[in-house]
Amino acid sequence: MPNFVQSYLEKETEAAPLAAFRIFFGLMMLISVVRFWVNGWIEKLYIEPSFFFSYYGFEWIKPLGNYTYLLFIICGISALMVAVGFKYRLAIISFFLSFTYIELMDKTTYLNHYYFVSLLSFLMIFLPASSYFSIDAARNISFQKIPSWSIDAIKFLLVIVYLYAGLAKLNSDWLIEGMPLKIWLPSKYDVPLLGGLLHKDWVIYTFSWGGALYDLSIPFLLLWKRTRIFAFSLVVIFHVLTRVLFPIGMFPYVMIVSALIFFDSSLHHQILHAVSRVFRFSKSAFDSGLTWVENTPFLIRLRIGVFILFFAAQLLVPFRYLAYPGELFWTEEGFRFSWRVMLMEKAGYANFKIVNSRTRDEFYVDNMDFLTPFQEKQMSFQPDFILEYAHHLANHFELQGHGPVEVYVESFVALNGRRSRPYIDPNVNLMSIKRSFSHKTWILPFNDEIKGI
Repeated sequence: MPNFVQSYLEKETEAAPLAAFRIFFGLMMLISVVRFWVNGWIEKLYIEPSFFFSYYGFEWIKPLGNYTYLLFIICGISALMVAVGFKYRLAIISFFLSFTYIELMDKTTYLNHYYFVSLLSFLMIFLPASSYFSIDAARNISFQKIPSWSIDAIKFLLVIVYLYAGLAKLNSDWLIEGMPLKIWLPSKYDVPLLGGLLHKDWVIYTFSWGGALYDLSIPFLLLWKRTRIFAFSLVVIFHVLTRVLFPIGMFPYVMIVSALIFFDSSLHHQILHAVSRVFRFSKSAFDSGLTWVENTPFLIRLRIGVFILFFAAQLLVPFRYLAYPGELFWTEEGFRFSWRVMLMEKAGYANFKIVNSRTRDEFYVDNMDFLTPFQEKQMSFQPDFILEYAHHLANHFELQGHGPVEVYVESFVALNGRRSRPYIDPNVNLMSIKRSFSHKTWILPFNDEIKGI
């Protein structure tokens, strides 16, 4: 191992920032689970539908009927255990598995921040986040110092998220056309103070250019001590505005509290002091002066290997779209899991035709017989949804005795304010297409260009 790598791995720092991060993360996830339950979304999204869209390779992951509630209970309890640092390793593994299972149950509910939480919880499995200011530390040994990489790993993930989100905004639709903000912002006319301005071009372009500049600069402003307070103020303003203008749940708050990890340990000690006063126990009992060290060579190598593979994937996966021809926003091949946050407004229409292969009898499908309104909306402009749904329809009607069937779709999609245009080749029998990562040649050309990254 090179000397500079060995030297970095041996570098120590205070454990307080990681402990505070663990508490905030666990509590935010607990609130998210409770919020999901209270709003009736478990029933609406995972029990009421009769069909669910799966991720390719994860078709075996499905909602569990009424046992889906048990899955959310496990996820919520695990989040609470993470927050208090009780049996932390078991708790964070349980949270990662349950949360990720929930995320994978139906592709319809995909959001970038769900993906972020799965990545972050996986990363936290390998961090000594309960070594200080936790029930585990109180019952065993408290370590006041931890390796610097434990905190730097979280910082690095946040830097990747911000920078890739910023790079994704460097496209002509976002910067030159002001899309899709020109569609979204004027509809928020009822927002106090800002509502009357949100239809003005200068406001729209301020948001679009400001958003790109924010994402590209905020990691560096947070990393530099002299600009850190200013940067955190920007984080709060940006994410509060995002929460007011767009219904994206807990994500803005998660990003706000995550930004605290960039601050020096003195702030986190103050936070932990406040927590100890509220719950009436002594924080000083955890200030042992001891340093957490991993002494098992196998675990050291395992951690290094996991981190290398993990961060290599985070750096490379967002660029997989370069392997596909065509316009990314149109085909969406490589769009997910790449931190392309709120960059497009798509609306679609998909009318499916079932044809008996032998008799050539045909009829059209009422999508409401199979999908919820939300599922139909998402399906209508995403090609992998359209293909999976076509196969589901074929299986359904063949089981009903309609013989071997062919499935065709008449599909139209509007992208970022452009006129609706044909999307899927109506002459292609979708039953002849298998799900895969290969290029979808049956998507019709975009016949336009969105310049940028």
